[in-house]
Amino acid sequence: MTESKINDTRKAELLSTQVEHIDIKSFDARPLIDAMGKMSFTSRDLARATRIYNQMLEDRDCTIFLVIAGSTSAAGCMDAYAELVRNNMVDGIVATGATIVDMDFFEGLGHKHYQALEIPDDDTLRSLYIDRIYDTYIDEEDLQHVDHTVFEIAESLEPRAYSSREFIREMGKYLVEHGKKDNSLVKLAYEHDVPIFCPAFVDSSAGFGLVKHQVDAAKEGRPYLMIDAVADFRELTQIKIEAGTTGLLMIGGGVPKNFIQDTVVCAEILGHEDVAVHKYAVQITVADVRDGACSSSTLQEAASWGKVNTGIEQMVFAEAGSVVPLLTSDAYHRGHWKNREQRRWAKLFDKAG
Repeated sequence: MTESKINDTRKAELLSTQVEHIDIKSFDARPLIDAMGKMSFTSRDLARATRIYNQMLEDRDCTIFLVIAGSTSAAGCMDAYAELVRNNMVDGIVATGATIVDMDFFEGLGHKHYQALEIPDDDTLRSLYIDRIYDTYIDEEDLQHVDHTVFEIAESLEPRAYSSREFIREMGKYLVEHGKKDNSLVKLAYEHDVPIFCPAFVDSSAGFGLVKHQVDAAKEGRPYLMIDAVADFRELTQIKIEAGTTGLLMIGGGVPKNFIQDTVVCAEILGHEDVAVHKYAVQITVADVRDGACSSSTLQEAASWGKVNTGIEQMVFAEAGSVVPLLTSDAYHRGHWKNREQRRWAKLFDKAG
């Protein structure tokens, strides 16, 4: 057997077990959340966080932002987030480029994440073109397909400045026409006019595709597309100003967390001194508060900056993949989303454009 065939066989062995994304509709977490509310420690924190999310859904005036950092989409929560969009349980999304591009758009194109049932030397994984996220594998050749697809989308668009929201909307349109998965966050957000913002958009497979687009265009002497990060901040702040009452469901921390919270301060800078702080806030994280980093700053700390309300907030210090299914299943089965108005904030910019 040739070395290439041996490698192909070994790669197939390692990529033999797909990650199966949890279906929050298939089980009812309400009895468990109710029971956890009578406990202590993280269990009670999670129950209170779930109650706060349900309050957001009950509040007819509340615009809800889903804020995601980290790799929970790859680890099995992807369909949970998609159901929140499908069932009008969130109105806007702020996330890392990896969450939106390398994970969700990646699966929207028909690719999969795999469970690492064994973890050989990472140099071996590199030789087989397998990328690793803790105990999860990704086929690098599939990921390169994402890079090239982003390049193709960029090549098809008018060469001008785009916010990440605007470009991701084009990615959603692409999935409607060419995608292979219905439960894609990017696709569903396009269909339901839920805007997605990635403040560090090029820190993902999108970056590789967009760099190739710009380099190729420059070589040929033609204009090229670019991503306008300032437009992201302006557009998200505009939603905050128009929305009034807002709530945050934050998975992880990082840039997305700070970006959505900063909209309150930005609105004040623009002269909207009456803009309300985020009324509701939940954050699920494992970040340690002792190092002073922004990702681990508590919601109480954010209140000192004039970003969130100290009255209706809850930190949950837990690995998000283990608690997001419970929180979202509880909220789905309580059904407050059934009476919510669809806000379709993406249309705000269609009118402006």
